[in-house]
Amino acid sequence: MAATRFLSHITIFNSKNSNLYSITILAILCTIFYLIGIWQHSLGPIPNSSSSPVSGFLSSSPCYSLHTAQLDFMPHHLPHHPTPATARVPHFPPCNISFSEYTPCEDARRSLKFDRDMLIYRQRHCPEKNELLKCRIPAPYGYKVPFRWPESREFAWFANVPHKELTVEKKAQNWVKVEGEKFRFPGGGTMFPRGADAYIDDIDKLINLKDGSIRTAIDTGCGVASWGAYLLSRNIMAMSFAPRDTHEAQVQFALERGIPALIGVLASIRLPYPSRAFDMAHCSRCLIPWDNYGNPPHLVPSTTLITAILIASLSIYSIPNCLLLFTNFNFMTDGIYLIEVDRILRPGGYWILSGPPINWENHWKGWNRTADDLKAEQSRIETVAKSLCWKKIVQKGDIAIWQKPTNHIHCKATRKVFKQPRFCQTQNPDMAWYTKLEKCLTPLPQVSEIKEIAGGQLPKWPQRLNAIPPRISSGSLTGVTGNNFVENTELWKERVAYYKNIDYQLAQTGRYRNLLDMNAYLGGFAAALVDDPVWVMNAVPVEADQLNTLGVIYERGLIGTYQNWYFPFLSLPSIKFNDSLVFLDRCEAMSTYPRTYDFIHADSIFSLYKDRCDMEDILLEMDRVLRPEGSVIIRDDVDVLLKIKKIIDVMQWEGRIADHEKGPHEREKILFAVKQYWTAPPLAPKHDQ
Repeated sequence: MAATRFLSHITIFNSKNSNLYSITILAILCTIFYLIGIWQHSLGPIPNSSSSPVSGFLSSSPCYSLHTAQLDFMPHHLPHHPTPATARVPHFPPCNISFSEYTPCEDARRSLKFDRDMLIYRQRHCPEKNELLKCRIPAPYGYKVPFRWPESREFAWFANVPHKELTVEKKAQNWVKVEGEKFRFPGGGTMFPRGADAYIDDIDKLINLKDGSIRTAIDTGCGVASWGAYLLSRNIMAMSFAPRDTHEAQVQFALERGIPALIGVLASIRLPYPSRAFDMAHCSRCLIPWDNYGNPPHLVPSTTLITAILIASLSIYSIPNCLLLFTNFNFMTDGIYLIEVDRILRPGGYWILSGPPINWENHWKGWNRTADDLKAEQSRIETVAKSLCWKKIVQKGDIAIWQKPTNHIHCKATRKVFKQPRFCQTQNPDMAWYTKLEKCLTPLPQVSEIKEIAGGQLPKWPQRLNAIPPRISSGSLTGVTGNNFVENTELWKERVAYYKNIDYQLAQTGRYRNLLDMNAYLGGFAAALVDDPVWVMNAVPVEADQLNTLGVIYERGLIGTYQNWYFPFLSLPSIKFNDSLVFLDRCEAMSTYPRTYDFIHADSIFSLYKDRCDMEDILLEMDRVLRPEGSVIIRDDVDVLLKIKKIIDVMQWEGRIADHEKGPHEREKILFAVKQYWTAPPLAPKHDQ
């Protein structure tokens, strides 16, 4: 027992001594290393020596640097500091009041330089880079926010479009009237003095406008767009266009009313729409020479004619029409403008014509033309329509309607006989940006049987909106599948819901009416807003590295246009640099009036045109077409948005950058901005001299 206690004491003593020894040794080592550290600090960094494998690490990361390091909480997504030459603060003063209705690519003074043949001088002629304005287009003094839809269909403020010319020139036709400080639009037109609504009812008795099979329409020479305005209540979306000509401000009136419209003209280039875009085309005394600007009339050999009649009688024509065919095809003409209408009409689409020469028997005296002249014009139009394989389905009163075939099986058979117009062989039918008109028939996609609809059958509206478009399901749009389409549709529903949570005005019913999507892709943004009282102009940029998706947008039952915000052009051959021709680039404006849109959406448009077009030029064009107190949403990389924010701060816009809908860790951010209200100053009173 005593031995046991003695061994226990020895064990405890040894354990205590062991702990004391460990602490003593640790203290001695710490002291030694501390002294070595002080000595090393006094000598500076250890010189690089190849004899030591760690000498490189020590020299590049000396020990004394470790205790001076600090955590870095600074952001690293700020743009690089610009050089002094580019670090200027942009300055964009208001333009002179004379530019209040400036349309850069349809400027009347510039147009005088161009040929008047085929109205070439009225088509797009944009300013060169050194002619671009660096100022902001003012609204006229007294400008007011337009009436909300649907009240705007009938009323507009006089101060916004201060022109009375049409109220005098078209007084008897009920186009527009002045009532105090407002314009009133009774809905009349040259060929529908009872009003557009009654006129559309007359058309509806001839073809079905109510079952959803007709959704997209185009009105050529639209006036103040009353036809398009009253189609909207029938769920038909019309693209109205007219030139900027002596009928002052007709397209501007349409836009003030909240009706889709663009400045445009049938001249020497294609209309900026894809092939097979519209279910219906319309001309009501639009003054377009449908029977002219083709090849000279030429005699058809009688044997050829007889063969053609036999083929026609077995296909799309009735026996009475074959007799008309004999009369008309003795002399053939190639109406290039009807050929262009054929390109943009869907298979089975309708062309409606009212006004001269239709019903010439009852109107020729009032039209100040001879009966023979009008009869001959109608005969030529009938001839051109038949050469396009159209079928005239009805003529009643002042309205005549033709229908395009649903495929070209029979048409190709007749083409072997008639020769003119031949089928186009080379041009892409969807290429329509400064593309010259051709006197050839755009071939429809191949079909396997006579009852098949070329390019695929579309569902009726509204199912058409979210059904997979035939251009996608057929695989003709490279890289875009049906799943991609469905995912894109859902994505934009989420994005628009996020927009409305931040921009309460977008969520407010009726606050906006005219919307522009500058980079529409598949039209998802517009589709997400289809239940709101708005319309969206879906612009598809014309870029070599971009998919041509505008045809998909029209197959969904939406509308849009091609638009190249940047256009490269070749300078004069005398201008060279290092023995190479110089390419000068310019930014191009839209074919529309100032203050067209209440809201502009721009998804990655600035990244798309990076190093091609000056950012400030695109922003100035956006400012031109945006109404005072209108809103803008720009999605892009955060570095791009920071540059944009700096520019809009001096453009009288108020803006802020918000996080991506997925959260703050995404590089893509969203800029929300509002254009402040400002106008030109009041005109100084004239003093008597």
